[in-house]
Amino acid sequence: MLNNAGLSRSQFSPLLDPATEIAAEMVAPQQATITEPSCRPGFVMVACLGVIAVLVSMAIVVQIGVAEMHLGDLVRIAGSRMGFDVEPLSRMRESLIWDLRLPRILAAALVGAALAVCGAVLQALTGNALADPYLLGISGGASTGAVCVVILGLGGGIALSAGAFVGAMVVLVLLLVLLHRDSGTPLKLVLTGVLVGQFFAAITSLVVMAAGDAETTRGITYWLLGSLTAARWTPVLILSVFTIGGGVIIWAYAHVLDAMAFGSDTAKTMGVNVKRARFVLLVACALMTATAVAMVGAIGFIGLIVPHAARLIVGPLHSQLIPFSATLGAGLLIWTDALARTVLAPQEIPVGVFTALIGVPLFLLLLRRRGDL
Repeated sequence: MLNNAGLSRSQFSPLLDPATEIAAEMVAPQQATITEPSCRPGFVMVACLGVIAVLVSMAIVVQIGVAEMHLGDLVRIAGSRMGFDVEPLSRMRESLIWDLRLPRILAAALVGAALAVCGAVLQALTGNALADPYLLGISGGASTGAVCVVILGLGGGIALSAGAFVGAMVVLVLLLVLLHRDSGTPLKLVLTGVLVGQFFAAITSLVVMAAGDAETTRGITYWLLGSLTAARWTPVLILSVFTIGGGVIIWAYAHVLDAMAFGSDTAKTMGVNVKRARFVLLVACALMTATAVAMVGAIGFIGLIVPHAARLIVGPLHSQLIPFSATLGAGLLIWTDALARTVLAPQEIPVGVFTALIGVPLFLLLLRRRGDL
């Protein structure tokens, strides 16, 4: 047993083997009394603090920008739209907050949550600590679809997002066809995702070089780096359906993910229908990632570093890891986007650039703290 060996939990839970952390969590409760709650002590408080932090972040960030806004303006807009007798704002000021800033902040929260949750799921399914939502090649297909829309002159905004979503769905169907026999062992899943992603990335580059002029190429590059400038209420509502729906499905499979972190064979001995579980989880992650990428482009590092940071705080059990990763990812992307649109204002930097600038040193810090660097 772990306790007899004299190993501390921090010594027995290296970053690159989350299954050992889950084992430690499963062993520890054997020494607890029957009245001890199943939830990690303090998790409910930590989760509530996380949700509050996200809401406070949204209230603060809505005031940040080239045009100065106040929280009272938001209260007046809400009161006016709810039918209360309040002094209305000017049409331009109300449009700036209601039509631009609020959808953008909500989109940042939803995309950050979706990417973080998908990253946690794929790290468990593949047993690979470097797995992220783009491991499946979804972003490659979305990029190809978006580029084709731009090159064909079919428009931007909703048309661009629709093209990206169609491209992502093509990749999802291709993945399911390639993995249909066993729903994809971890190794086959990783290799197939990488190969499909690289194939569509090559098609994207070929289309841009063959048909794009300088201005078109610049616009495509900006979108590929990730940007929330196109966030509006209709896409945000669609994004919320996929993110919340997919998140609920994944959370329902939390205990299955705990078992699958030990490997497929071990999960089968624990009564898990591995083929069905892997199929459901892959489709849920693919749809969440496709919707996020179709709306904002490929934003990196959120799905890679947030699950690891969340494990340091709440532990490896997925019933706790999934919801906390969602709140942590939402908060991180909200503040990263605020930096991206204000640091060089009025010029805006793609948010994907900032997530990489912040993500690299943060990931190194996590590795150093865990003793892996």
